[in-house]
Amino acid sequence: MKTRFRIGCGLLALAHLSAFAAPNETPAQREARMAWWREARFGMFIHYGPVSLTGKEISWSRANSNPKCPNKGPTPVEVYDNLYKEFNPTNYNAADWTDVAKAAGMKYVVLTAKHCDGFLLWDSKVDAYNIMATPFQRDLCAELARTVRADGLKLGWYFSPMDWRDPDFRTERNAAFITRMQGQLSELLHNYGRMDVIWFDYDGREAVYDQAGTYVLVKKAQPQIIINNRLDLSTGNKNTELLSPFADYYTPEQRIGSYDDQRPWETCMTLGRQWSWRPDDNIKSAAEVISILARTVGGDGNLLLNVGPMPDGRIAPRQVEVLKQVGAWLTRNRDSIYGTRGGPWKPSRAIASTRKGKAVFIHLLRAEDGRFELPDLSRKVLSASLMNGGPVKFTQGVGKLRLTFDQAAIDPLDTVIRLELDGSAMDLAPVELLSTIKASASNVFRNEERYGADNAFDDDLHTRWATDAEVKEAWLEADFGEPKTFSKVTIREWASGGKRIQKFEVRYRDGNDWKTIFAGTTVGANFRKEFPAVTARVVRLNILEATKGPTIDEFEILK
Repeated sequence: MKTRFRIGCGLLALAHLSAFAAPNETPAQREARMAWWREARFGMFIHYGPVSLTGKEISWSRANSNPKCPNKGPTPVEVYDNLYKEFNPTNYNAADWTDVAKAAGMKYVVLTAKHCDGFLLWDSKVDAYNIMATPFQRDLCAELARTVRADGLKLGWYFSPMDWRDPDFRTERNAAFITRMQGQLSELLHNYGRMDVIWFDYDGREAVYDQAGTYVLVKKAQPQIIINNRLDLSTGNKNTELLSPFADYYTPEQRIGSYDDQRPWETCMTLGRQWSWRPDDNIKSAAEVISILARTVGGDGNLLLNVGPMPDGRIAPRQVEVLKQVGAWLTRNRDSIYGTRGGPWKPSRAIASTRKGKAVFIHLLRAEDGRFELPDLSRKVLSASLMNGGPVKFTQGVGKLRLTFDQAAIDPLDTVIRLELDGSAMDLAPVELLSTIKASASNVFRNEERYGADNAFDDDLHTRWATDAEVKEAWLEADFGEPKTFSKVTIREWASGGKRIQKFEVRYRDGNDWKTIFAGTTVGANFRKEFPAVTARVVRLNILEATKGPTIDEFEILK
């Protein structure tokens, strides 16, 4: 098929849109517009297109045909751009997709109507490179839009303003590209009823999308719509930036955002290893998804969790099973997620918290027994109970809140406790979960605090302990202040640095002596070791041989 671009007569006259000014909302009006999104907390991202036939990543697997675009994939252009001729997802049923979303407890759906490869999943009159040119010949977006609304969910389109296939993009002919791009967007905005979200993307290169005119186009067509932050992002920007008054929320990708109750945010993350379908993919377990959801909402964000349907249009059964388990947990614990705000305790990988009215919900993601304590709140706790109604004993005093419950009641996915306070939980200041570990190390990169030993014990995979490049031997130590019993450790070596560690041992101090618990060779990104229980106050990771300066994201010592 030859590439054809057609401009439909139904396009808005963009020249007349300049009178539509920047948003003129009060804070209360903005909050009202975004209320459903804040309450929803959990949505389904869907990445789909002809690329599913290859099992490779969407768009990024396409070879580069434009030097001003970042993709350098293994699939030749002439192969990638002709996949549509074989794309025939005969088992696609929009109701099946929304049934999975509802079973998972998701409240909105965002589909990649157009990704960076330029393929359109709707019947476009602007660009013939679309779903109607495939053997399938059905408007996938239209069918999904009808079903999403019929099922009471909210609808969003992912729309890539950049088009790595378009020969005019980021060239001296970029104005022609913008006309086509805005024409495509106008079709999505006008042809499928009410849209609740528009999810723009960026590729780290120059943003040349007539952002002002494009925002006006969107808001004129769909005044109530919620818009993410990525249309404005250009070279040197980060996905946590909000650069326009039209941008409603920011979008950490493949990581849980940091606690932020001032600016709306949404973590987008894959259920597997890549965005589009991949055969034999390693997918997250239900426990992992629930932990991510609880920590995201505990940080006051939303989670947009991605699935990549198979070439025939079905969501892979393994993915469906995980999502159903998540949904079953949400059915039991819905009050602790939907309609809540994050806090008051800032989340860690072990504990998250959410709040609503006078209630605080504590998510115990690694409950090992029926006892734990937290920094105390400034309000009095009136009652505490498990979400299933089981009793929880509590005491407040000396800056600590201590809770105990029957160990048999632990939920292996996430044990949730509800606290009722004597006043509103919504005005409590965020509380840090301070580590009780005193960390030290033999060497720190350039003696910079941001690479200090504490970073290996802070429950944050985006910080790290690092040593100087020439270091080949080093140690990292944890002092608990009092004896602690433990029976496993996890070590996460800095993934970007490769497998630098070639020989190591984990030891503990017994009086004045050091005793070895176990030894090993390479660590890698997900080292885990269990052993007979040890009780000690001080534990040390001895790195005996490294190819260059070792660096550790996290060193966990667990019961």
